[in-house]
Amino acid sequence: MNTRTAATAHGTSNPSAPVDVLVVGAGFTGLAAALELASQGRTVRIIEREDTIGGLAASFPVGEGRRLERFYHHWFSSDQEMIRLCDSLGVSHLLEAHETRTGMYFANSIYRLSAPSDLLRFAPLPLHDRLRLGLLALRAQRVKHWRELESRTAEEWLVSLGGRRVYEVVWRPLLEGKFGKYADQVGATWMWTKLHLRGGSRTRSGKEILYYLKGGSEALLNALRQRLVSLGADIRTGTAVDRVHLDGAGVSGVTAGGVFHPARHVLITTAPPLAAALLDHEGADHPAVPELKRSWSAVDYLGNVCLVLENTRPLSQTYWLNVNDPGFPYVGVIEHTNLDRPERYDGKHIVYLSTYLPTDAELYLMSDEDVFEYSLPHIQRMFPAFHRGWVERFHVWRAAYAQPVITPHYTRTMPSVESRVRGLYLAGMAQVFPEDRGTNYAVRDGRRAGRLVADRLTASATGSDHA
Repeated sequence: MNTRTAATAHGTSNPSAPVDVLVVGAGFTGLAAALELASQGRTVRIIEREDTIGGLAASFPVGEGRRLERFYHHWFSSDQEMIRLCDSLGVSHLLEAHETRTGMYFANSIYRLSAPSDLLRFAPLPLHDRLRLGLLALRAQRVKHWRELESRTAEEWLVSLGGRRVYEVVWRPLLEGKFGKYADQVGATWMWTKLHLRGGSRTRSGKEILYYLKGGSEALLNALRQRLVSLGADIRTGTAVDRVHLDGAGVSGVTAGGVFHPARHVLITTAPPLAAALLDHEGADHPAVPELKRSWSAVDYLGNVCLVLENTRPLSQTYWLNVNDPGFPYVGVIEHTNLDRPERYDGKHIVYLSTYLPTDAELYLMSDEDVFEYSLPHIQRMFPAFHRGWVERFHVWRAAYAQPVITPHYTRTMPSVESRVRGLYLAGMAQVFPEDRGTNYAVRDGRRAGRLVADRLTASATGSDHA
């Protein structure tokens, strides 16, 4: 839905009308920031290049009248920002808890890893290494603060906790599958966060509980959009921001779709390299811009290809299957309908196959049909009973900036939210460190950014604006 018409009734549809804050991007970070600002009575305009809001959580139709996220989503019990947002928007009754099964594909076999007892049956490791793998998570929990690990790589830390053989069998394939050429550069803080997040969403018996919203992210996004519009926010979709304009006082506005939108405060919620491109023009001659462009462009990213299948039957009973096979083109097989019920998708069994890769990789550049055809024999090798006749429809989604690469001492290069250009801010997944990307942290940091901008607006009004 394009929300331009809905916003017109609140009087901010005229692009020449200045607003207090202009937000670039309508993912959860931008929407949460806008909600914080609009709730404080600030005028806000959100400009999004896609035809719909939600960013990586945007949805597409499956079955009859149902919608599903383009890229898989779920929440952990520790994702309190999302739980509070659902409550504040009146959709918490749609939040459902699910006990899930996880597993690992290794050497042409699938091993269940849903509970601690499953480790004792993990045949790829000898018994003493299975015990070391089980103890690894407990040892990781003893790390009280991520700064203890900031100077170390994930490989160094994991080997110290579980030994070299555990690392080679379990962790190296996962890191290489997710980060490719960057695998040996990934910081220990990234892995520590993952282990803490998983551990915090398990019951006392070790079973994992995940949360999903009945109706998916679309239900939450609809409620969020309605709240924003009711507060007077102007949401413009299907319009790309081309450049950010500066003058002697700092930010003066943006150009989007050939139209100038004036604003003295601009919050960009795209990936930093995309934000840097918005300053790559002759009019951006502020003395802080060269260093800003350099630092924003220095954050490395990997893209993502996600093949989504609508099948007539399930592949397995596992929800989340990590792939430790370098010959398999995807790092994860996520059977969504082993989390949410297939009856909600006209009986279809929904499967995501996800991989992270450079955007110049062959798989990323393939046509959708070629991605599907290329993937079929690999799926059949993993699931011998599978037949292409099971697939009623398939979808291929790509994201050029899906995963920032978190390296040791990342805090030295992580972009600040507030830039040295007055009125220009950046908030997004590259800045949720030490956590990894996720909608929970998008909402958390979006609201933080919104409060920061609101404080700057107040300071400007009282004559105590920061330098």
